[in-house]
Amino acid sequence: MDTKTIAEPNPKVLIVDGMALLFRAYYAQSYSARLVKGVPTNAIFGFLHYLFDAIHTFEPSHVVCCWDMGSKTFRTELYDGYKQNRGEPPLELIPQFDLVKEVVADMGVTNIGIAGFEADDCIGTLAKQLSTQAEVYILTGDHDMLQLVSETIKVVIMKKGKLNYAVYDPDFLFAERQLTPLQVIDLKGFMGDTSDNYPGVKGIGEKTALKLIVDYESVEGVLANLDKLPKGVRGKIEADLDMLHLSRDLARIRLDAPVTCKLDDCLWNVRLEPAKKRFMDLEFGSLVKLLEKHAKAEGDADLFAEPEVQTLF
Repeated sequence: MDTKTIAEPNPKVLIVDGMALLFRAYYAQSYSARLVKGVPTNAIFGFLHYLFDAIHTFEPSHVVCCWDMGSKTFRTELYDGYKQNRGEPPLELIPQFDLVKEVVADMGVTNIGIAGFEADDCIGTLAKQLSTQAEVYILTGDHDMLQLVSETIKVVIMKKGKLNYAVYDPDFLFAERQLTPLQVIDLKGFMGDTSDNYPGVKGIGEKTALKLIVDYESVEGVLANLDKLPKGVRGKIEADLDMLHLSRDLARIRLDAPVTCKLDDCLWNVRLEPAKKRFMDLEFGSLVKLLEKHAKAEGDADLFAEPEVQTLF
């Protein structure tokens, strides 16, 4: 079957950080206590609400969803403490990991993930690829993604409250944080990341790290001007040079992960009947109207066809 092609005058791609949405939905009280035949579905129900809200807000012509594929990645090989502070996911969430991908696929949305890399790396790689043909919006709650901001890539940070987003382009990022996208990586090199469990330079927090980057622009700029720094700050950096470089490497989202997705492969073209059946099976009847609202015209011959997409699982 030939992949369907629809000419879009101004294509806009929404790249969804699947795990970020799923975990956010799981911990949202408004989506608690949903069971279907003994299987929890609350996170999936909330995930779909968030997805439909974002599609309504940003009106993408294309949608793709990226996922983590396990805890072992090249970063855990670089640093064995990476994310080791995180416990096991809640038992109620575990059966929803695979099921949510099935629901997304039934809707006609491409799922992408690859073992050994994080969803962040898939998102960064796809954003780079697709931004040559379209405007890209990355939907996430992860501020590390701000390093991906460019003139054609916007990072949409989900905030508390329904339909509450911060949309970052280079100007807004600089106005709010006094940083360029690449400086986000260098900042993490100095201050580390407690969530991902890498330390940066011991004794240097966000305030000092930001001042160093603002004053000297980059890690290399700071190292070239060590003699100008206060003795205490200089001593901390000199004592932790290896960890500084390692932390920056851990923070850097890769743009060359072995994934690809053509624009035609992620066209937002709802497969209404398979999706509606899945929604009813999961007792998501209240979401069917939202699904139908986003569906293409019934006369579309390819509406219910199985899309040819790349799924790297």
